[in-house]
Amino acid sequence: MAKKDYYEILGINRNATLTEIKTAYRKKALQYHPDKNQGDPAAEEKFKEAAAAYEVLGNEQKKARYDQYGHAGVEGAAGGFGGEGMTVEDIFSHFGDIFGGGFSGFGGFQGGRRGRKVNKGSNLRVKVKLTLNDIANGAEKKIKVNKYVACKPCDGSGAKNGTAYSDCSTCHGTGQVTRVSNTFLGQMQSTSPCPACGGEGKTITNKCDSCYGEGIVKDSEVVSLKIPAGVAEGMQMSVSGKGNAARRGGINGDLIVVIEEEKHPELIRDGNDLIHYLYLSFPGAAMGVPVEIPTIEGKVKIRVEPGTQPGKILRLRGKGLPEINGYGRGDLLVNINVWVPKNLSKEEMAAMEKFRESENFIPNPTKEDKSFFERMKNYFE
Repeated sequence: MAKKDYYEILGINRNATLTEIKTAYRKKALQYHPDKNQGDPAAEEKFKEAAAAYEVLGNEQKKARYDQYGHAGVEGAAGGFGGEGMTVEDIFSHFGDIFGGGFSGFGGFQGGRRGRKVNKGSNLRVKVKLTLNDIANGAEKKIKVNKYVACKPCDGSGAKNGTAYSDCSTCHGTGQVTRVSNTFLGQMQSTSPCPACGGEGKTITNKCDSCYGEGIVKDSEVVSLKIPAGVAEGMQMSVSGKGNAARRGGINGDLIVVIEEEKHPELIRDGNDLIHYLYLSFPGAAMGVPVEIPTIEGKVKIRVEPGTQPGKILRLRGKGLPEINGYGRGDLLVNINVWVPKNLSKEEMAAMEKFRESENFIPNPTKEDKSFFERMKNYFE
């Protein structure tokens, strides 16, 4: 099923500013907030769609990749934030601050079931080198990532035996504290994360011996990546949940994969086209010659026609790289160059002297040739 356009989801045009994008997302999120639409799965789905759209359009780099490549430019193997595994809790953890302190007034968001702080692990960034063959066909890579993972003895809770918790005595388990201050407008109430427990609503009375209450330890993981065909240097993929684990439970960070291209010994990339510089001898260019041209799939044989001039470009259609969205493919451009030797043997010199006496060495110029020669003369003078 085709994915919905992010601009359409938020009801904005493609020239919208970041401020307009933020405002549109806030409006949609308030409209479809779960506490305002309890028991309505359709509203919850629209709430998630709006969050996924804002995750991309609210970030300048992701927005630029989405504008250029569509969904394929901002999604990794796991679909990134906003994928099928996204929950409402994830959204509150990511974007709760956009509402200036929460959705107060909708089912008690600030002090209710979502009031506690949800930890979020930090993102990790890795670089993956790809050959032109990888880029042409897509690739599956396995990389070892050093990162923080959930502590196994305490299952990431930070508590010994996983049971040594107690509600915070300051916030009584809510994770937040409310303060009332007197102003010239009257009494004003504000809510903020509890300073005693950091907004978690609980404290550990008996810390794990392995992670010392943090819930995470340093380790490594082998991550499988499925890289689509047509990616380019500098493009980024987001693999959801493969970053650092969160302290004492919560949401794992993401793994940001940055694409690097390895240089090909004979081919140069230019967008989706490939360029190959072919050097011919003077006799080969004059008389024509069969040659082998390197391509992504291997060598192909072509014949250079007699009288081929330096600078001529031969186009092998469909021998370039695919578009990232799977439609169309670039060409292979063969740029003809004539190699002039610096040192000649006596036999070669004699042959060249004989050729120089031929009328073909300085051909009778046509009107077009004369114009060209005149321009070159003026240029060098």
